[in-house]
Amino acid sequence: MSSGTYTPKPGAAPLPTMIAAQAVLETKMLLRNGEQLLLTVIIPALLLVLFSSVDIIDTGAGKAVDFLAPGILALAVMSTAFTGQAIATGFERRYGVLKRLGTSPLPRWALLTAKTLSVLVTEVLQVVLLTVIAFGLGWSPHGSPVAVFLLLVLGTAAFSGLGLLMAGTLKAEATLAAANLVFLLLLVGGGVIVPLDKFPDAAQSVLGLLPISALSDGLRDVLQHGAGTPWGGLGILAVWAALGLGAAARFFRWE
Repeated sequence: MSSGTYTPKPGAAPLPTMIAAQAVLETKMLLRNGEQLLLTVIIPALLLVLFSSVDIIDTGAGKAVDFLAPGILALAVMSTAFTGQAIATGFERRYGVLKRLGTSPLPRWALLTAKTLSVLVTEVLQVVLLTVIAFGLGWSPHGSPVAVFLLLVLGTAAFSGLGLLMAGTLKAEATLAAANLVFLLLLVGGGVIVPLDKFPDAAQSVLGLLPISALSDGLRDVLQHGAGTPWGGLGILAVWAALGLGAAARFFRWE
């Protein structure tokens, strides 16, 4: 038999093809997971409808949805990039999925890239759904789409780094408990549905430095008040992104 006649040619697929295929797989698994779907889609949508329709919390002058919609968008980013990714990756690590994928032709950095792409695709679906719901509730957004895009990208980077750091250093059960606890604490104290000015002055200065506060307040400044680029919020998110991703790269354990 002459050489070079095998079809298809043996060997790994091109790297972009492998990353794209893994990203599609990650997205399908996320959207098929009922618990993840509850966390990333249903809870933010229900919170938006509930607090926009019922006068539970004083959100200041204007329509409640104008205050709540930016915060719920920030919550959606956190639920996907941090909570959902931390829990899913933590259990993949526990069951040896990451170890087995690490022996495949797909490089480990490419696997993390595919996970990040999956998060971004999910967030696009979240933003579209929540925006449609908010418009149905009478939302009137303002401001620059570019500023909103920058906030969402940096917010995703910050929460992804923190989620991967947690998943790569803690046991799966500890990650599950800690990620859900952090989600609940930041939901209440991160300016998502309760304005930060409702908290004591000393607490406001600390809470304002959290990534969820920087993201929700930055989105609110742009979308509700029509402000320019919120450089302060972007700076806080950039610092969290650098610290989280840097620590995840340094301390993430694959087994």
